[in-house]
Formats: sequence, structure tokens, C-alpha cells
Amino acid sequence: MVSLGQQSRIFVAGGRGLVGSALLRILAAEKFANVMAPTREELDLEDHRQVRDFFQTRKPTHVFMAAAKVGGILANSRYPADFIRSNLAIELSVVDEAYHAGVEKLVMLGSSCIYPRLAQQPIAENELLTGPLEPTNEAYAIAKIAGIKLCQAYNTQYGTNYISLMPTNLYGPGDNFDLETSHVLPALIRRFHEARTADAPSVTVWGSGRPRREFLHVDDMASACVHLMKTYDSSDIINVGTGSDVSIDELTRIVAKVVGYAGRIEFDASKPDGTPRKLLDVSRVSGTGWKPRITLRDGIAQTYAWYLDHVADARGTVREYDTVS
Repeated sequence: MVSLGQQSRIFVAGGRGLVGSALLRILAAEKFANVMAPTREELDLEDHRQVRDFFQTRKPTHVFMAAAKVGGILANSRYPADFIRSNLAIELSVVDEAYHAGVEKLVMLGSSCIYPRLAQQPIAENELLTGPLEPTNEAYAIAKIAGIKLCQAYNTQYGTNYISLMPTNLYGPGDNFDLETSHVLPALIRRFHEARTADAPSVTVWGSGRPRREFLHVDDMASACVHLMKTYDSSDIINVGTGSDVSIDELTRIVAKVVGYAGRIEFDASKPDGTPRKLLDVSRVSGTGWKPRITLRDGIAQTYAWYLDHVADARGTVREYDTVS
């Protein structure tokens, strides 16, 4: 088992993103002294030559691979080529150069969308590649599956120690609230906030409201990343989630209550639902001694507070801010 020590040279790829920002918070809280998190302007992870130069000059010993091009149903449906191209390029450049630089351990973040659309619930890790993917995010899922297989292949051929974590739906401070590219939870926060400030009589939500989803606060995800970097050494993928889910209808009403919106909620069943249910089997990660700490309602309240501080003013006007990737 590779030790993660206070003097380890840690590279957080995607340090400005949702998970990367949370990782920087927890690493700072735990007093890690040598953490590198270059911005996209400082290091283009899709540029293999830039990544090679970074690894050879900065010589990280441990890597958290939190960088990815991400988005919701709308963005994935409109821009599949962008999603598969960017994510494949990032994975190949970082994993390959980590090997050539002699990195001791790498944690790659996948996604629960790697699993078949109609996988057995809750979804165990062995469900991977047992059925068709959800069409609305197939390109992204295929890129993430390729990243998993890339890490496993390097472990097999070169004896590296690269582990792959499959998080459930993540949310929290630093999320993307752009209605065209965001996931469901931050999109709901923004829509209900704007409806409340405009005194709108109703809000229409995409889909039937029946699909069920699992949500994990990003600070819990960051704690799992650090915990598994310290304790988990296997090529077998490992799910990270809460082990419980809610319907989109239930989620919508929780968000409305947190935001303080009291109007009507209507569902547009003509719009796509996506996967009917996506709940992870978290028995493997639970067996390592990790468990989440933040409840869904508390996490949504914290995320809405961050939204008010960083994204929207009291009138609902959205300010310029950095979206995550």
C-alpha cells in the first residue's frame, strides 16, 4: 500500500472544478503541504505535450484525476463529440504521463453513468458492460469507461497503482448553475430562486418526476477520495455514494422548500427522463470504513447559500462566475 504523507507532492487535476475545489479544501484542512492545482490557463490537460512538461518538471507523487468535461442531459445530447473527445484526451494525457513520471498512486474519478441504463438496482460494480448505456449521455459514459480500462491496463502491464472511483450524482458549493449545461440539482436551485424572486406562479420541470436519483455532497466525495487514496489498492472499480435515493419529484419539492418557493410545480412528461433509476451499491466502499456525513437537505441548503453568495443577487440576477468542468 502506498503511503500518502504530509510531504507527498499531490497534483489535483481539475482543481477549479466541483470535486477538485472540494479536494483542495480537505487537503488544506488536513495540512498537506505540497499540493499542485494549476488552472486551465496554466495547464491544458488535453494537450499531451503540456501535461508531459508538467509531470517532468513538477514531479507529483500522487494524482487526483478530478478533471472532466461534464454536463446534464441537454448538453450531453447536443455535444456528444465534445464530451467524448475532451474526456478521452484528458484521460490519456494524464494517465500516460503519470506512468512515465513514476507517480506512486493515481485516483481517477469515473461516473455512475458508466453502468447500463437498466442495470440491476442497487448497482454493483460488476454491472459494468453488462448492457446498453443510457443514450442521452452515452458519449460521456464511453469516455469514462475507456478511462477505467486505461487505468486497469496500465496496472496490468506496468504494475502501476491506479484506482477508479465511481461517484453517484454530485452537488455542492462550486457547482455549475448554467441552465444549458448543469445537472438537475443545481438547475432546480437556480430555477426556483429565479421563480421566487420574480414571483412566478409556477415552475415547469423536465420529465415525469418519477425517475429516482442518488445525490452525494461534494465534500463527502472529497473525503472519500482522500480516504481511498490512503486505503484502497485494487484495479477493481469502487462505487462512492450514499446508498439511498429520492425521486425527482421529491427532490424538486425539497429544493423548492429550501429556496422558499411556494408556487405550483408542474412536470413536462414530453421531455426525457433519462435512466429510470440509478442507485449505487456502496457495500464495497462501506467495507473500507468510509461513510457520508452530510444529509441531502442540509447539503442543498449549503449549496443554495453558496449560490446566493457567488452566483445570483437578491433580485435573481445571475452574475459572471466560473463554471466548473
